[in-house]
This record gives sequence, C-alpha cells and structure tokens, in this order.
Amino acid sequence: MAKEVSGFVKLQCKGGQANPAPPIGPALGSKGINIMEFCKQFNARTQDRMGKTLPVLITVYSDKSFDFIIKTPPAAVQLLEASKLQSGSKEPNRDKVGKVTWNQVEAIAKDKMPDLNCFTVESAMR
Repeated sequence: MAKEVSGFVKLQCKGGQANPAPPIGPALGSKGINIMEFCKQFNARTQDRMGKTLPVLITVYSDKSFDFIIKTPPAAVQLLEASKLQSGSKEPNRDKVGKVTWNQVEAIAKDKMPDLNCFTVESAMR
C-alpha cells in the first residue's frame, strides 16, 4: 500500500551546504521531518554541485518519512553566472549591467529542459 502524503515543502538550498539553521530547520521542523537526516541526505546527493543554489521539493508522508527531488538551479542564478555578475541591476529596465550571448542562453535552456514543460530547446530559450 502506498504511503499517505501529508504535505510538501519547497526550499532553495546551497548544494552540499545544508544545515539545520534557518530557513531549513524551521521549515522542516513544522512538518515533523528529522532535520539532520534531511541535511545528511541532501549534502550527500549534492556534493558535485557544491555552493550552487538548488531548488528542492520535499514530499512529507504521514509517518514523518520524506522523499525529495533536487531540481536544476534557477534561471536567474544561471544568468548571473553566465554574465559573471554578483547581483542584478539596482534599477531594473533602466540600467543594463550585463550581457548574455544566445549561445549562453541555449546552454541554460538545455540545462533547464528536465524542469520545463516544453519540448524543444527553441521554446525553452524564449
């Protein structure tokens, strides 16, 4: 018999650097998840992506067990990396602070394809 799902938690954590401090601890503690167990599993599965911001979808079951899916880094983070910037513009749509080539956009779209609901790279690039 399948486990009964009691809820979901969405987080963005740094790869290989999850710890029980806020915001991870309170978010998981409110659902009754073993925080240290999540941190150990997450850090083990994200050793190859150390320091990158990764969205995580945690499925919590009624017996307080959990599963989680690690997604690709957000497009905004990948665009900042591609343009070699620390942060975005202080005044969006007025000050242009970086440039990204179409080849870089295509590489980001190919990376994001598993998380998107489109079928071609061209539609993902839009």
